[in-house]
Amino acid sequence: MSRNGYGLLARKRGIIFGALNDRSIAWAIAEAAHREGARFALSNAPVARRLGALSRLAEETGSPLIWADATKDDDVRGTFEESLRLLGPLDFIVHAIGMGVNVRKRRPYEKLNYEWYKKTLDISALSLHRIVRHALETGALADGASIVALSYIGAQRSFSKYQEMGDAKALLESIVRTWGARLGARGIRINAVSQSPTRTTAGTGIAGFDAMFEYGSRLSPLGNADAASCADYTVTLLSDLTRMVTMQTLYHDGGFSSMGITDEIVRMLDSTKS
Repeated sequence: MSRNGYGLLARKRGIIFGALNDRSIAWAIAEAAHREGARFALSNAPVARRLGALSRLAEETGSPLIWADATKDDDVRGTFEESLRLLGPLDFIVHAIGMGVNVRKRRPYEKLNYEWYKKTLDISALSLHRIVRHALETGALADGASIVALSYIGAQRSFSKYQEMGDAKALLESIVRTWGARLGARGIRINAVSQSPTRTTAGTGIAGFDAMFEYGSRLSPLGNADAASCADYTVTLLSDLTRMVTMQTLYHDGGFSSMGITDEIVRMLDSTKS
């Protein structure tokens, strides 16, 4: 990758939701989008303000910072009104918002606190619907724009420790498809990127994350994809190069999603019998 980029997002404007610190995939996406010539706003919930890190990213990329709770309609609408004032119509949106409340509080799936469960779905999935809706209603989204949401293969397969987040990501991917059918008339596309286990602040908060990470690494022919690689891939989806790709869940996982077993794992299992 050229240090100066390839100008894939030159003259494009957007907004990136969910960057928290330099371990966030959204942070890496912001850096990659900046490298490729984009101008964009950054947004996260006001609770993230106390960490102080996002202000540094905003300064480094010359980006306005708009604090907003993505579970509140007024906040999201205000975010797009402000971004429209500062940047004009947006060519892309990145949704990298997610939190499993029961997962964080070590509540087993069999005994979910349903209020926490609803909060998980609201933060991690319904926020995407809300963001697209208010982007359209405020006139902030340009024709031909691209929307990308971050997902995980736990939306399609059962990972015991991922529990309620699997439900949330399944809903997220369904929202991608349902919106996509409605956005096509304006040439707007929307996709989900199903990323490898990544050592983000949110990811490492999952019990058993190290085991999930190691399993992904052993099963994937290319190993786990890191945040920087995900950012580069996301940039292609925000660019005009993928203008006919929409409603897809795209696996960026080193080949994990196509694997059944590897010789290494066969040998490892065989060795336990001897």
